[in-house]
Amino acid sequence: MMEINDLVVNVEGKTILNGVNLSVLAGEVVAIMGPNCSGKSTLAYAVAGHPKYQTSGIIKLNGKKIDDKSPDERAKLGLFLANQYPVAVSGLSVNSFLWQMHKKVKSSQLRVTNLVEFRKYINELAVSLNLNLDLLKRSLNDGFSGGEKKKLEILQMLVFEPKYIILDEIDSGLDVDALKVIAKTVAKTAIKNKIGVLVITHYNRILKYLKADKVIILEKGKIVKTGTGKLAQDIEVSGYKNEI
Repeated sequence: MMEINDLVVNVEGKTILNGVNLSVLAGEVVAIMGPNCSGKSTLAYAVAGHPKYQTSGIIKLNGKKIDDKSPDERAKLGLFLANQYPVAVSGLSVNSFLWQMHKKVKSSQLRVTNLVEFRKYINELAVSLNLNLDLLKRSLNDGFSGGEKKKLEILQMLVFEPKYIILDEIDSGLDVDALKVIAKTVAKTAIKNKIGVLVITHYNRILKYLKADKVIILEKGKIVKTGTGKLAQDIEVSGYKNEI
């Protein structure tokens, strides 16, 4: 279980989140929605350990406190953040980056022992995401379109095999086909590997393919409403003002 208890987050002296409590079970999909500037992305980065965000409260992964750990230590414990705006790294090829990631993870599920086998495996994953194989030879996210960057985030997720995933508006800027591929891939992987998913979004459209067990509404840094997947549908029709 991923547990967040009484989380308060300050950025440059301003309180963005004020006493957030939520949990994500293994294999559960929890959607975070809310108006602009409600603190959704702040929640994602704070849980992942971004140094810009000063936090108090308790964050746990499977019973182990992580709020005092660095981002890489949190990742080693099984936390993966798919960024809304992935960073480009010139000079680091996608293939090399994924190979190094795989060696660090040393997964018991993925039994690939050499680089040749791994490249074949990565190509298969890329094809399943409708990702151009030529991109794997290029520098990480360098010159990639928004959709290509988002698909690459999911490819990284598949290689990393995390225990918990945070998707920070992964659906923004995606066309219908890319959205469907990404959402269905995450849903299938979460069920297969019992991964907890925290999906941050403005829209119900991604939840048509990545079914939410629970929907949480943030407003002004606080949770103001919790419901089932129907809550996201109601918001799509009526807007936030009529639902919170």
